[in-house]
Amino acid sequence: MKKILNSLAAIGFLFAGTAGAALAQEENHAAEPTHFPIHAPKEMDWTFAGPFGNYDKAQLQRGLKIYKEVCSACHSMNLVAFRTLEDLGYSEAQVKAFAAEYEVQDGPNADGEMFTRKALPGDHFPSPFPNAVAAAAANNGAAPPDFSLIAKARGVTRGFPTFVYDIFTQYAEGGPDYIHALLTGYDEQPPAGMEVAEGTHYNPYFIAGKSLAMAKPISDGQVTYEDGSPETVDQYSRDISAFLMWAAEPHLATRKQTGFAVMIFLVLFAGLVYATKRKVWANAH
Repeated sequence: MKKILNSLAAIGFLFAGTAGAALAQEENHAAEPTHFPIHAPKEMDWTFAGPFGNYDKAQLQRGLKIYKEVCSACHSMNLVAFRTLEDLGYSEAQVKAFAAEYEVQDGPNADGEMFTRKALPGDHFPSPFPNAVAAAAANNGAAPPDFSLIAKARGVTRGFPTFVYDIFTQYAEGGPDYIHALLTGYDEQPPAGMEVAEGTHYNPYFIAGKSLAMAKPISDGQVTYEDGSPETVDQYSRDISAFLMWAAEPHLATRKQTGFAVMIFLVLFAGLVYATKRKVWANAH
């Protein structure tokens, strides 16, 4: 009996020690987390969400303005052609004028030399830096990513059971949710005891660490909206997130419409097959 009591006591001390170690580890992780992002992005309400979602062209135009006046200073969109801006509601003449505000490299000319010229609608958004090394050198050693597909390439993995619901709701807005959360997350302060590397900026929504090289890129009132929309960081973040989703998937609405038509066809086809089967085998017995 005494041996049994001693064994139980030993097990109790073991569990107590394990619990204490786990508690200490949790406290340590609160100051120095090991899993990122620290905070999960909030699921936003987007016009393009769901099986019948569509882009808000006015919002996309505001997002383009944010990209041009703020983001294009560091980020390229090498896969997006100026001519696709007609999808946002701009006329051919407006797109041509917009493209002409940029310069692109062309050539070689008759002398075998490269030269710069005003961009045409068929050109793509140029990079603000000549190469990736120059981009990294100008940004604390971290080259800013290209924005062409960023809204599809970035996103936080949603665990069980959320990802099951996503199958039925057709949730595909993880990228915009993440971009919005990141842009609005700079105002939060790191918790006591957390060390942030010099030259970086704390952001609990960053997917790869507790801080990143990019400083807060936009502030209230920085960009003027002609349509009277709120000139706040939250609104700016919503608009640029929607614009980048369009840049990554410009034919989203068409894809959804086609998918819905296909589903209707399959339902009707299944009904016809069932009716045919009933008719053919009606007198089988």
